[in-house]
Amino acid sequence: MAAWPLPLLWPPVTETIMKIHFIGVGKMGLPMASHFLAGGHSVTVSDPSEERLALARSHQLGVAASDDALTQALSAADIVFSSLPHDAALTAVAAQVVKSARRGGMFVDTSTVSLQASAAVATSCAAAGIQYLRTTVSGNNKMAEAAQLTVMASGPRAAYDLALPVLKLLGSNQFYLGDAEQARLMKLVVNLLIAQTSAMLAEGLALGRKGGLDWHDMWQVLGASAVGSPILKAKSVQLSERDFTPTFTVEQMIKDLDLIIGEGRANHVPLAQTALTLQLMHAAVAQGDALEDYAVIIKAVERSAGLNTHLE
Repeated sequence: MAAWPLPLLWPPVTETIMKIHFIGVGKMGLPMASHFLAGGHSVTVSDPSEERLALARSHQLGVAASDDALTQALSAADIVFSSLPHDAALTAVAAQVVKSARRGGMFVDTSTVSLQASAAVATSCAAAGIQYLRTTVSGNNKMAEAAQLTVMASGPRAAYDLALPVLKLLGSNQFYLGDAEQARLMKLVVNLLIAQTSAMLAEGLALGRKGGLDWHDMWQVLGASAVGSPILKAKSVQLSERDFTPTFTVEQMIKDLDLIIGEGRANHVPLAQTALTLQLMHAAVAQGDALEDYAVIIKAVERSAGLNTHLE
């Protein structure tokens, strides 16, 4: 049984039925692949985790579980999508795509990776006659399930125009940013601001608690105030109850912050506040919170202020 309702009526089925193979059906990849299926496309998936493949089967997705089946799926696909955890995974998957996908096909990657790794993939895809589109997404797994992701794309414009009806199945906000690695950089900019929001909250809420303000009162005021941004309001649902169940873990945010700091270094952009936020993330890891939501740095600052992290 599906873990969330699939959008069977919206967005509408696209005019051209695509053969899609999706590599990496984690918390983001599985709902994305499911939306493509619900949109009327022919979808197969692959993943190194048997548990994730079992979930894919429960969503009526075709599974390429063997090497031969993967090769066949890649060669038959009009578009190969991937959602991957890091540079090394993208490099490995791209090598499979270059080897097995048909010339003239398209490789669309949605991962958060370095610009350097992505540029290397672009070179190998071009040599193999494969169109390469970078389509980073903004939003957590809940937004992916609800088809409310923001999609930031870059690569060949013709490839983007061809893929756009499929990409619209992921959310209504679509942005084409250029013909190279612009989507990768834009995702890092967005995640920089998200990470900084958590650092801002950590300091402000610790100050308020130490001065005697009630935790729930602070969240009510913040949500109604000038700083009540969409991300703050979204996080307030859990955090007002001090629920740090992860939508994006501390470890995952550290990976992204390392990419951000690296890009700042490459472009000679000082990212002093971001560097401090990264240190707060490492403090959270040291305190045993590596697998909690990245907003758990609130607790790291509270501990530094001598506050009890368990409300009475």
